[in-house]
Amino acid sequence: MNRPVIAIAGLTACSGCQLTFFNCETELPELAEHFDVVYFPMGITERSITGPFDVAFVEGAVSTPGDLELLLKLRSASRVLVGFGTCALWGGIAAMNNHDERKGLLESVYGRAAETMESFNPQPFRHFVKVDFAITGCPPEKSELLSALAALRRGNFPVFPRYPVCTECRNRENRCLLIEDNAICLGPLIQAGCNARCPAAGIICEGCRGPVAEANVAAEVELLLEKGFTREEIERRMRRFYPEWNYEQRY
Repeated sequence: MNRPVIAIAGLTACSGCQLTFFNCETELPELAEHFDVVYFPMGITERSITGPFDVAFVEGAVSTPGDLELLLKLRSASRVLVGFGTCALWGGIAAMNNHDERKGLLESVYGRAAETMESFNPQPFRHFVKVDFAITGCPPEKSELLSALAALRRGNFPVFPRYPVCTECRNRENRCLLIEDNAICLGPLIQAGCNARCPAAGIICEGCRGPVAEANVAAEVELLLEKGFTREEIERRMRRFYPEWNYEQRY
């Protein structure tokens, strides 16, 4: 059986998702036996997109014409496009201030250089192209990446958790930071798969894995308002990784 040909790339992002590949230190020799990585600017010198690729793992939000051009090239050259990480799927940190005027944001960071920059509000891949499979997380879990690679080698996709982080918290018998400590914990709204790592350490869920299906957003907002938080404070926290919440959504 031929080794699947893989591309790994990043758009507007911190490159942390791509680093997940390098975090597979023990598994890298075996992965090299089963996959042919031919485009990976972070890991190899050759940077030409020739294709065709069996799979392209792409991280980051789309916020520049260059981002969009690269995404379209990889989409056209790839049989399977994997949205890799929270920014690719939901906009992530890069999109948290999309409600503000873009020009002012650029000037606050780059000063006069912003006048010549081509940039627009960071957006997830689905606004531009079809995404065949998704691995969420900031960064993605190493175990989910390896599961995806193993499944793709067999010609299918893995099944990841579709329940909220709160379920993992209950399984670990963690203290509930939302109910017991009256903290802005987003566990009820966020997709599981991290084994509730942060709440287990007494740290609130910030929402880095993006929304769970059928999240009762309105109920969470109402609960936090009852606990004394302002609407502005709640929305600022919620849009940190996902700016497109429907605050009236109920299920």
